[in-house]
Amino acid sequence: MSDLNTASNLEKILKAGHIGVTSECGPPRGSDPEEVKRKGLLIKDYVDAVNVTDNQTAMTRMSSLAACVHLKLMGIEPVLQMVTRDRNRVALQSDILGAASFDIPNMLCLSGDHQSFGDCAQGQNVHDLDSMQLVQTVRYMRDKGKFLGGDDIKRPPKIFVGAAANPFADPFEIRVPRLAKKIASGAEFIQTQCIYNLDKFKEWVKRAADRGLTEKAFIMAGMTPMKSVGMAKYMKNRVPGMDVPDELIERMAGVPKDKQAQEGIDICVEHIQELKEVSGVSGFHIMAIEWEEKVPEIVERSGLYPRPEA
Repeated sequence: MSDLNTASNLEKILKAGHIGVTSECGPPRGSDPEEVKRKGLLIKDYVDAVNVTDNQTAMTRMSSLAACVHLKLMGIEPVLQMVTRDRNRVALQSDILGAASFDIPNMLCLSGDHQSFGDCAQGQNVHDLDSMQLVQTVRYMRDKGKFLGGDDIKRPPKIFVGAAANPFADPFEIRVPRLAKKIASGAEFIQTQCIYNLDKFKEWVKRAADRGLTEKAFIMAGMTPMKSVGMAKYMKNRVPGMDVPDELIERMAGVPKDKQAQEGIDICVEHIQELKEVSGVSGFHIMAIEWEEKVPEIVERSGLYPRPEA
């Protein structure tokens, strides 16, 4: 892991050996920044950085870069998410420089959901680079101070570089080798898919640790609280690469409808408390989508508040 960067609070927290905490906010489907600011204020003091999604589910939204700038101006450290679906290597490098010009210190490199899921199904995907090549690109621009074409960059970006991982997609046997490729490409932190099957996740972390991968990158476990048994069933049956055990669905179904949201919060807190003790887990990425007001409760009850100073 590089010691080059000093701008990222998230990087400092993780390198100091503290449990890192990030959360997420989706930009609005309009140009009013107040929604981003409102979400940011809800979670500001409870996390080390806030991911800003990049046209998630291929729905057209305010750009992640612009939303990151709004958060940064409020004193909230952003994690810029960038997908390779919509940009070629010229545009990707250009946006990396744009982020660096505002000293946005973190970036998560992703492929992006297929455009058929979104509001522009006829749109052409680009994928000039894939997510691993995007990781390599950011590291090359940062560490070598050069564009992909070979020219020098005036004031190279200083960005802490992350990637995503799904421990649950089939086949399970390739999950750790795929993680190894992302880390070999230059990923310094990893944020995972939502975790509900703790045993399978622990096995994935153990295999990663056995290969020395948890020493090379910080693993941040993805946590999404369930709002209802309907959401739990939907995640299990309709969302590819999601592993929701039947006992969790039965537990959610065993409480009255008006208590299910709180039960979902309780389960999330219990899972964080259990995974805090797992060797190789460096932090948590709490994805309470359109439920940001619950992040403070989750962080507090999980014993992750107050946040340490970098």
